[in-house]
Amino acid sequence: MMKISSRRIAAVVSSVGVLGAIVAGAATASPTPEKPVPDASQKHPVEIEVFAPVKGDNAGIAGAGWFVDLRVRYDGGLAAAGFTGLQVTGPAAHANTAPFPGSFSTGQDDRLPGLVVLASTTNSTIKGFSGPGTNLANLFNLTGVTDRSKKGAEILDSWIVGAPIAGQDVDSTLTVAVIADLNHDGVYNDAPSVVLDANGDGTIDARDLEAIGVASEITTIPFHISGDPK
Repeated sequence: MMKISSRRIAAVVSSVGVLGAIVAGAATASPTPEKPVPDASQKHPVEIEVFAPVKGDNAGIAGAGWFVDLRVRYDGGLAAAGFTGLQVTGPAAHANTAPFPGSFSTGQDDRLPGLVVLASTTNSTIKGFSGPGTNLANLFNLTGVTDRSKKGAEILDSWIVGAPIAGQDVDSTLTVAVIADLNHDGVYNDAPSVVLDANGDGTIDARDLEAIGVASEITTIPFHISGDPK
């Protein structure tokens, strides 16, 4: 029978003891607590739901005639929205016409001045448009209040695109958000007329809105703008 030296036995016993201590320590150690996740109202005082376009839609006729239709809810009500009134508006003779006049151009919306609406294929060849960073919010035609309660105010905003400002037969991405209260006046009225490429990656997208600061989730919808004629 092979003899085992007392020195080797001592080494084995010592190793087992160390291993046992490690295992015991691991078993009794408390896991690192996870940080609580704030609820939606804490994270985003403004909620946006986009009804049109829907992901994967083949929308429009020859680049026009497609809709952007959305609903925005503000926890702080109409005052927090910077809401200035109802509107039914459009180009040419339709702009600023009774009974619900509203301006009609690119840039910051005169009804919801915190809203940003971008299309990734917006061109820069039409007067007033400066490419994908163009805020399209002030082109919306129809704005009204669909619900008011103690929880806030809900506003419906719709736009029928009257010209192929974002191309024809092209894949595009709609990006929608409400900008944060950047000047801390209690009103979400700080949307830019043009969103800049903040991170210098050559595209204008959700990351550039995050760099500005947002009060809502950023909704992105990939869809196709149809080039088919009537």
